[in-house]
Amino acid sequence: MEDMANNSFRGSKHGRRGEANHEVEFSCSLQELRSLMELRGAESVTRIQECYGDVNGLCARLRTSPVEGLDGNSEDIDRRQEVFGQNLIPPKKPKTFVQLVWEALQDVTLIILEVAAIISLGLSFYRPPGAERQNCGRAAGGVEDEGEAEAGWIEGAAILLSVVCVVLVTAFNDWSKEKQFRGLQSRIEQEQKFTVVRGGQVIQIKVSEIVVGDIAQVKYGDLLPADGVLIQGNDLKIDESSLTGESDHVKKSLDKDLMLLSGTHVMEGSGKMVVTAVGVNSQTGIIFTLLGAGEDADSKKDDKARKGEQLQYCELSYMTLSGCEGKKKEGGTVEMQPLNEDDEPDKKKQKLPKKEKSVLQGKLTKLAVQIGKAGLFMSALVVLILIIRFLIDTFWIQGVPWTSECTPIYVQFLVKFFIIGVTVLVVAVPEGLPLAVTISLAYSVKKMMKDNNLVRHLDACETMGNATAICSDKTGTLTMNRMTVVQAHIAGRYYKKVPEPDLIPAKILDLLVQGIGVNCAYTTKIMPPEKEGGLARQVGNKTECALLGLSLDLHRDYQTVRNEYPEERLFKVYTFNSVRKSMSTVHRCCSHSSVGEAKVFKPRDREDLVKNVIEPMAGEGLRTICLAYRDFPASEGEPEWDNEAHILTGLTCIGVVGIEDPVRPEVPDAIRKCQRAGITVRMVTGDNINTARAIAIKCGILQPGDDFLCMEGKEFNRRIHNELGEIEQERIDKIWPKLRVLARSSPTDKHTLVKGIIDSTVLEQRQVVAVTGDGTNDGPALKKADVGFAMGIAGTDVAKEASDIILTDDNFSSIVKAVMWGRNVYDSISKFLQFQLTVNVVAVIVAFTGACITQDSPLKAVQMLWVNLIMDTFASLALATEPPTEALLLRNPYGRKKPLISRTMMKNILGHGVYQLTTIFTLLFVGEKIFDIDSGRDAPLHAPPSEHYTIVFNTFVLMQIFNELNARKIHGERNVFEGVFNNPIFCSIVFGTLLIQIVIVQFGGKPFSCVRLSPEQWLWCLFFGIGSLLWGQLVSSVPTSWLRFLKTAGHGTQQEEIPEEELEEMKDLDEIDHAEMELRRGHVLWCRGLNRIQTQVCFHLQIQVSPGSYWVVTTLGSQYDYVL
Repeated sequence: MEDMANNSFRGSKHGRRGEANHEVEFSCSLQELRSLMELRGAESVTRIQECYGDVNGLCARLRTSPVEGLDGNSEDIDRRQEVFGQNLIPPKKPKTFVQLVWEALQDVTLIILEVAAIISLGLSFYRPPGAERQNCGRAAGGVEDEGEAEAGWIEGAAILLSVVCVVLVTAFNDWSKEKQFRGLQSRIEQEQKFTVVRGGQVIQIKVSEIVVGDIAQVKYGDLLPADGVLIQGNDLKIDESSLTGESDHVKKSLDKDLMLLSGTHVMEGSGKMVVTAVGVNSQTGIIFTLLGAGEDADSKKDDKARKGEQLQYCELSYMTLSGCEGKKKEGGTVEMQPLNEDDEPDKKKQKLPKKEKSVLQGKLTKLAVQIGKAGLFMSALVVLILIIRFLIDTFWIQGVPWTSECTPIYVQFLVKFFIIGVTVLVVAVPEGLPLAVTISLAYSVKKMMKDNNLVRHLDACETMGNATAICSDKTGTLTMNRMTVVQAHIAGRYYKKVPEPDLIPAKILDLLVQGIGVNCAYTTKIMPPEKEGGLARQVGNKTECALLGLSLDLHRDYQTVRNEYPEERLFKVYTFNSVRKSMSTVHRCCSHSSVGEAKVFKPRDREDLVKNVIEPMAGEGLRTICLAYRDFPASEGEPEWDNEAHILTGLTCIGVVGIEDPVRPEVPDAIRKCQRAGITVRMVTGDNINTARAIAIKCGILQPGDDFLCMEGKEFNRRIHNELGEIEQERIDKIWPKLRVLARSSPTDKHTLVKGIIDSTVLEQRQVVAVTGDGTNDGPALKKADVGFAMGIAGTDVAKEASDIILTDDNFSSIVKAVMWGRNVYDSISKFLQFQLTVNVVAVIVAFTGACITQDSPLKAVQMLWVNLIMDTFASLALATEPPTEALLLRNPYGRKKPLISRTMMKNILGHGVYQLTTIFTLLFVGEKIFDIDSGRDAPLHAPPSEHYTIVFNTFVLMQIFNELNARKIHGERNVFEGVFNNPIFCSIVFGTLLIQIVIVQFGGKPFSCVRLSPEQWLWCLFFGIGSLLWGQLVSSVPTSWLRFLKTAGHGTQQEEIPEEELEEMKDLDEIDHAEMELRRGHVLWCRGLNRIQTQVCFHLQIQVSPGSYWVVTTLGSQYDYVL
């Protein structure tokens, strides 16, 4: 293996054939490389040997160097992109505005309204002969009396114009959403980089900038961004299941299988490859093209198949080739998030949801169906009553006979009634609900990016609001991930700080530095600080950086060791993985010098080392790493290098180092916020139990004396398996409620724990679990979790692909911000529902009552469409963009079974409905007397607008505008103006709506059925509108507990700063609104005093009686046990 590795590098150094030569074209065609990458296994090795001699010859044909890489010349890069293509799959062209308008026109209710308006418009031009005019009844006769017959077309035209406005606004919203999601896609693209060699320097470039001929370095956890041929590898194993469906990892080597394919995962080892195919020419790109994901000529053949598709995103793949698998193993898609569900049936079969419908989606769907059914029933009832009343009045009371000349006029009445019914349906059906959800999620996603949360699945944002448990890694998430060696035990001597090099025997020091140099990834480096006086920059694995830092502290340069033993000369590498938890290398020595008598540990020696060295270090929260070696004299013959257990037996310990990784200063406060918000934080780490427990106490996950479990992975597995070796849910249920720290755990343990918590039925509410992960093998746990968080800095590409949210700063406090945003989404939707349902109830009852009593709707069709625009588009934009506050963390999660509308919200809806209906009916039936104006009731067909009905319409709209302020508070808070100026969108929409209303009333005229109002009439309308705010104070003063007839289940939550003791005492109440708080304040203080007395008594009786936590001492090492 060593010879083959060496041979693969020799030719590249002769004459620098790899340098770009623009005068000589490449000796490989695009088609040749595409066909080469279709080969597998020994067939690929044979083809390369026959056509190119070896991999070296292929590099020469591609004008590149296996060692130096491309020279990075911009002309050469451009030429390669021109000949072999760019490493990206062109995204689908965004839908044009015209296409979005056409989609918006497909709404069924709008189509019905358009047809009715066209019929109304056509019939409005018909007038019966003069002789027959009076024979059509009183309503028809009134038309000519008012001289308004020629104006009958205005209502139909105004309805059509209103529909156009609604369609344009809807299309603009869709266009804005698509633009925003493409901006998010661009951000993801900027985040993705890969390591290549150019000009002899190892650099990171954007994945889209990789070209054919680049020498790419691949390592454990990478997601390969392009196709390539292996040049050199160390125990390289690839998961090709995303392309082949085979679950077994494929071992790559120079003599067996050379082909590395884009979209596959590096599960173990490291190596280098020469890139041979990129973009649509790679194997993954070809598949994408066949599936129609890329812009290819073939994809245009079947336009019908693409109909209804929404904006698609390769989840993490920056529209290039990484991450095309997404959450497939959970039935996932390769889309970022569809904006609707209008995909073709065959695509629905291929692209199932990645998880069950989210909590909010399920509740909204159920609520929307219920409201839709009620709206359909009411609109049908309105039409029926209007028709029956018209028939009775015309043909029975008036005794008018049916004549053919009057038929068009009667049809006009029927069309008018039908339009009223449809507008009632338009107002009643919450078509603005999906828009509110989308706007809230899109707004939250955009803002969360500033809070270091890169959301990849939109529903994850909302799901975090219901999170009840977080299983967090330790390193880098709870700690700073800047590791330094602070203690050491070397050559039998314990040092409380890094020793001076002259205190360590020279030969042992050489062996120590040599072992560190070759066992740390060659891409890991310690770089000079960016600013003078700053800290050195750690590049790569932070544990390895700590060891390299120790080498520098001992005044030895690790780079010298690497130059002496280049990576390609390493004879055998046992790379680190989560099972092995160590890294070992084998290299040949030309000479052998004895360091001293090798001392192989006996069980007693091992116990002493654990007790006297490892436990004290771990007790201080240090990560412990064991450094050891073994010689294989040539006289003993060649060992069997694949027998890893034998090779790594009988090692001689050089020393143990203690690595400090300080807790992030903001983490303890963040964990306190989680605990106060009803979220349990658990630490799942590979470190030993003493280190994990010490860090958990520092973070606040554990408190001294807590009766919680701190357990090792082995013990966890022993407890949850039965005699047959099967996992039993009942056994997990006995452990997880009290488990707070799982140490020495593997990714399998993490997945088992997450699955066990999610599947548990111990608690009434199903647990919603969030998980953090950074390693390749964390993928299953990240996929199983309700929300998977991947580390943006330390996380592997595989972990990022399996996640829902990427923490761009690897910081636990960012998870707390995600919880806030998730709860804010839930509350934003609730605010919108509270506002919309109030409008729904009032508008439908007004239309229904008007139909029954006045044979007409006080609110005309065009006016109803304007109200619908206010309450749907504008209100959703205003109320769905409220920023979150810390107060959101002062309550427990809503839970999966709690209704979307709480009792407090129901109280607000009904309370404001009563006020608005009382006001509207007062104006409707006695308004002409109050204002001394003509009545607008019983007006004939095509009658001119009246002051009476204009005042009714204006008052109704103004009450909605001011009620938007009330709707900002859903828990009975009194100060509805609190934080209003923190949301400029809300202020702009409120003032903008008010301004448009003024224009409509004063200048709308016949199209809006309005006449100009006097200043006095405007003041009265404003008085009734502002009265909504005053009435809101009265509604807030009524405790919800008094209204027993309301729905009993609700969301108990406070939005103001309430002492934790009060929250604790009131947690058992079904729902506490602020009025309830005011009434119970004295009672709460009394209970709190009693509880404090009881706590003191219990404390004196139970000192040291708590059994404490269960924990097991580990043997050697921590998450990384380096064995040299």
